Amino acid sequence: MSNAVKILVGSMSGTAEMAADEVETTLREAGISANVVGLDEIKLSEIQPGAYVICTSTYGVGEVPDNAKALYEALQTERPDLGGVVYGVVGLGDSIYPETFCFGGKRFDKLLGELGAVRLGERVDHDSRSALRPEEVAAEWADGWAKLLIELLDRGG
Repeated sequence: MSNAVKILVGSMSGTAEMAADEVETTLREAGISANVVGLDEIKLSEIQPGAYVICTSTYGVGEVPDNAKALYEALQTERPDLGGVVYGVVGLGDSIYPETFCFGGKRFDKLLGELGAVRLGERVDHDSRSALRPEEVAAEWADGWAKLLIELLDRGG
């Protein structure tokens, strides 16, 4: 597995993009090559074995953002084998909607796991009602995730 990480962003207002930029910066500071790509800029055929971070907001009634729908639906419909994929998830949401809190991230997390990908570490769910900015939460999460990825790569994973 390459140590280049694709950070796939689903966003309606730009908040997830800001969080993804912090993930990218944190990973690069840890010596890991990383780049941010919109979920609408990647095709299903481009998902190859490797490391990915899904950084997504939640929209509407627990849905993935508009720019994430095509890839999410392709994954659901075509059900590719994602063995060899490791991933992390940064979910953004608002706890005023407890039934659908961070469902954009939770939906991707569940689907990727069903398709054979392995989540590295825990998913982080940021609450927009928190005093912490999403970028801060994402950077802290990415610091821990980077260490896990480096350990995995050192073991030959």
